[in-house]
Amino acid sequence: MSRRPRRNHSPAFKAKVALAAIKGEKTLAELAEQFDVHANQITSWRTQLLEGAAEVFGGDSRTEAPPPIDVKELHAKIGELTLTNDFLAGALTKAGLLSARR
Repeated sequence: MSRRPRRNHSPAFKAKVALAAIKGEKTLAELAEQFDVHANQITSWRTQLLEGAAEVFGGDSRTEAPPPIDVKELHAKIGELTLTNDFLAGALTKAGLLSARR
């Protein structure tokens, strides 16, 4: 018996299956047969829907805002790295390890 290739379900399909599971009109086995998905997967999607339902109505979001970027610090780092590169290029040129015709 060969294995079925891995399937990727759309978010709309997952929501449809999870809502059907929450309604409770059919058992998990019946839903699994109807939608051709394993019962454990239906349970997982139902749990995800229940945990994320509060976010739909403006609840606490799990995504955090990225930290603000300090431009002065980045410019200082660029200057430091440029200075280091220039110094090393000069030292290597003097030692004859780097061609002056770059």
